[in-house]
Amino acid sequence: MIKLLKNTLFENAQGLNAHFEKHYHDTYTIGITYEGLLKLNKVNSTVEYLKHSCRVNNPGEIHYGVSKEWSHVNFYPRVELLSKIYEEIFFEQKIPLFKQHIINDHTLFVKLHNFFLSVYQNKEDIQTESLLIEALSYLILNYTSYTKNKIVFGGDKKMIKNSIEYIKSNVDKNITLDELSSISNLSKYHFLRIFKRELGITPHHFIINEKINYANSLIQKGISLSEASFSAGFSDQSHFTRNFKKYYGQTLKKGNFVLY
Repeated sequence: MIKLLKNTLFENAQGLNAHFEKHYHDTYTIGITYEGLLKLNKVNSTVEYLKHSCRVNNPGEIHYGVSKEWSHVNFYPRVELLSKIYEEIFFEQKIPLFKQHIINDHTLFVKLHNFFLSVYQNKEDIQTESLLIEALSYLILNYTSYTKNKIVFGGDKKMIKNSIEYIKSNVDKNITLDELSSISNLSKYHFLRIFKRELGITPHHFIINEKINYANSLIQKGISLSEASFSAGFSDQSHFTRNFKKYYGQTLKKGNFVLY
């Protein structure tokens, strides 16, 4: 088991036709397209993720879009993984971030493809780890746009920071607008306006996103779908499944999502 890949989620899909609602991940999203198209919308930009292109999303970035006959492989590496590789290259403790989200680079595509093959074919750890470091080192060296000392989701905005922390700590609860606006010391109107302005999504969408991420992490660790749904505060398993599909474009089926 490669230590820095432990509990890292891998995703693959064949011929996916789906709409993705606004969402984010606490991790990076790094993947490649084999066939089809993903039209990805981000703040003030729309990009197309085409055959043999590579995709990189930074942690916390809001995105949404639509896919057409999309066949792809993604993985969701934690911040610590890319930060560690960056430090080994430059001898600085920084977090690499990327402005270019769709990368048309055949060399990077092949490196990522070989890494994904090694993971899905259960090759020896030394081979998989070598391919991982080779691919991410190439990405960091050629496409890092800027660095940060730490990732703060949505910016360190004092007025809503406490409400974000409260949501993350109480993801299994039925959180009310009264609670969130009170924690932020704002009226409901001003809280809703500022929250959406700073994060790009409503508090409700943020809460659902946190619940989905939490439930998914439990499922990938072997907890049953129904128990994970309940633990994350969903009313039932079908409620979780419907929302999961809105964000990931497909349901949790065996083989589609794999926890390393």
